[in-house]
Amino acid sequence: MSTPGARERMLGRLRAAAPTPASSTAELDRRIDGHFEARRHRAPSADELVDAMRMALQASHAEVWCTDAQAWPALLAAALAEAGVRRLLLDPASHAGAALAAALPPQVEAIGYDRPIEAWKAELFDTVDAGFTVARSGIAATGTLIVAPDAGSPRTVSLVPPLHVALVRASTLHQDLHMAARAERWRDGMPTNLVMISGPSKTSDIQQTLAYGAHGPRRLWVVIVQDIDKQNIDNKEAAQ
Repeated sequence: MSTPGARERMLGRLRAAAPTPASSTAELDRRIDGHFEARRHRAPSADELVDAMRMALQASHAEVWCTDAQAWPALLAAALAEAGVRRLLLDPASHAGAALAAALPPQVEAIGYDRPIEAWKAELFDTVDAGFTVARSGIAATGTLIVAPDAGSPRTVSLVPPLHVALVRASTLHQDLHMAARAERWRDGMPTNLVMISGPSKTSDIQQTLAYGAHGPRRLWVVIVQDIDKQNIDNKEAAQ
């Protein structure tokens, strides 16, 4: 047990010690930027970002399709029907949600998240087979979907159904997390809930055995929509 004198001497040394000035935000940002930029050899092409995103997602046991803006609704609708999905949770007010709902065959019902969860919790957990969301962007290096839930497509849509179906546009892919944070200017304002998804839910908590679906969807489907005009890219590269 310390004596009162020892305690006072210790506190006195702490009070007398000169505080170390904290690094400025600008200096910290500069150091972080330098760390990541030193590890980048060159900016990847749009096709390279798509390929990296696809391979990283597949390595995490996601099923991935690459298609164009016109073909994806029919492609997904056929895959959902073939997988036996009967009820699909989506945002019918969004452009992508409406396009997918219009393409669904009669045996697949599109439903919206239009009630408080307390009013249909049992129905949601017991009868909804899949949830469809549109990712805000993606991180190619890790195959990560960046999802910003909102009122029409809350976190429940990508968390509760056993199958999560996500759409991400090639034009929103970033090379790595640092590039995503810079390009989207996260430091200027973040949503209340920003979700990063890098594969189906998995855990090794029980006897160190990998199991899928313990804390979320057992399966993850991702459609990468090729929405970049290759002709414009070629013209820009030729002009440089």
